[in-house]
Amino acid sequence: VKVDPSELARRNMTVDDLAAAIRAGTGYLGAGQVDGATQTFLLQPKGQLDTADAYGALIVGHRGGAPIYLRDVAEVRESIADERSARHFWARGYGSPPAAVTLAVSRQIGANVVATAERVKALLPEFKRDLPGSIQLIPTFDRSLTIIRSVQEVEHTLIIAFVLVVIVVFAFLGRVGDTLIPIIALPMSMLITFTAMYLLGYSVDNLSLLALTLAIGFLVDDAIVFLENTVRRMEGGETALQATLNGAKEISFTILSMTFSLAAVFIPMVFMPGLIGRVFQQFAITIIIAILASGLVSLTLTPLMCARMLTWLERNVGVLIRKVVGLYGRSLWFFLRHRWISLLVWLVSLAGSVWLLYVLPKSFLPTGDSGFVRGIFMAQEGTAPDELRVCQSKVDAILSEDPAVNIAMTISGLSGRTASSQAMVLAFLKPLGERPPINEVIARLSKKIAQVPGISPFLQAMPVIQISSGATSTTQGKFAYSVTGIEAAQVYKAAEELAEALRAYPGFLFVNSDLKRKTPSIEIDILREQASSYGISAQRVLTALRNAYAQNFVYLIKTPTDQYQVILEVEDAKRRRPDDLGLLYLRSDDGERLVPLKAVARWREV
Repeated sequence: VKVDPSELARRNMTVDDLAAAIRAGTGYLGAGQVDGATQTFLLQPKGQLDTADAYGALIVGHRGGAPIYLRDVAEVRESIADERSARHFWARGYGSPPAAVTLAVSRQIGANVVATAERVKALLPEFKRDLPGSIQLIPTFDRSLTIIRSVQEVEHTLIIAFVLVVIVVFAFLGRVGDTLIPIIALPMSMLITFTAMYLLGYSVDNLSLLALTLAIGFLVDDAIVFLENTVRRMEGGETALQATLNGAKEISFTILSMTFSLAAVFIPMVFMPGLIGRVFQQFAITIIIAILASGLVSLTLTPLMCARMLTWLERNVGVLIRKVVGLYGRSLWFFLRHRWISLLVWLVSLAGSVWLLYVLPKSFLPTGDSGFVRGIFMAQEGTAPDELRVCQSKVDAILSEDPAVNIAMTISGLSGRTASSQAMVLAFLKPLGERPPINEVIARLSKKIAQVPGISPFLQAMPVIQISSGATSTTQGKFAYSVTGIEAAQVYKAAEELAEALRAYPGFLFVNSDLKRKTPSIEIDILREQASSYGISAQRVLTALRNAYAQNFVYLIKTPTDQYQVILEVEDAKRRRPDDLGLLYLRSDDGERLVPLKAVARWREV
């Protein structure tokens, strides 16, 4: 309901009168029943108005005996609850629809993300059959794909680590047979680890696979120690069975001490406090289980294989072993004669390690490539909604023209999440093989958006693994610092000083504060003596301002499937400048006369 305050004053009415008339003219109450001698009738009064036309025809007062309709003093139309907000959606191949609804599906606590996503996607064809042909159902973002991709990458790393361990063990033992025994011990240790993970209720996720990837390098250590001792005794003339039994007596305690001492290194991580401790608890327990499994296999399966396989392997692969040993011997003598090559390789390796340590990106958890870019763009504080929408349309064009973007959304006027001079940006990219890495796309989009006059963008990749304490918001950057205190003035001053110091530091590209103290405002002083002489209370002044400018709803239309707010405010053309407050009139507390707001209040821009 967009009110013209001049038309109200001309009819001797105020915004408060109009709000009261709307509340009185509609209702939703049961009225009981009428009981006859043989039959009862339920009373169903149609007291609620539920269309814009019905409200427009509502009589809100009388003048000279003639009714005053709501449409005489206001424009009544169906619209959205907050006209200052604008939500734009664009999808490649579909364009920009006139309206869009975003449906976000979250898993229940404890549910498997990937399995849940698969079940949801299986329902999409059924949903499409039920929807009208004019409505398109567009899957926007599947978070489970990043999990699947991450797990696949870790699985590949696991395979590479396994192959490298085989190569290294073979290169140093020099015998195929000797290499085969510890290599068989490795998957057996993994099998025991997976079984224990299943019993503990763990899932195969990034952290558990990371633990297995790290553990694979030393899961064969115990088996190699046992194998070497057995081979040493066989070279002394003992049979494979004798060497195995005697070696087990000598080396079992050593293997136990190695296993427990290595597992003990990770025990403190199990008891780490706080959020980080909860995250890495599964990691630590998984790697401890893998180490204990390795020790168990080395004391059971490895001795059995040594006793049964070493004699056969030594007999059947001796020719190949002699060739490998000969090659190793020749290469060893070459490096002994040319020792400067070894020194040169060592120096190059050392320098390369230092250089890589310097140039490689460092973070607590890598961001990864989720294919989801989020962020904001900011205009000057106090920018009008219409002006912000102009900038928003330009950003929409940039997003839709970028070949890497598949689906994009921009949202302005989202007062609950961002400041009034900011707008959210959400971009969902094409699959990784069809575009550059996400950081390159972000740099390209940021550069183009920054060229739009009057706005500054900040975009970042949605991390594959998110850890947030909830103490501060990181929607505007990777790091957030919260300043708290008792005295507001001290907090504001400290926050501004901190922001200025950070802006001067070369390590930060973008520094922003979510405390918006420079937004243009109108400070209104109530002239209490004048207001009292006119019979107007301070509460009446505050109520009139709220009814006129706060997008306050005066009634809630209830229907069987939804509810709609009836929002009352001054029309757009009559609330563009501070001077427009002078158009507002108040009724005295005794209801006898109208008084202009400027007679009982003064205002100024701050």
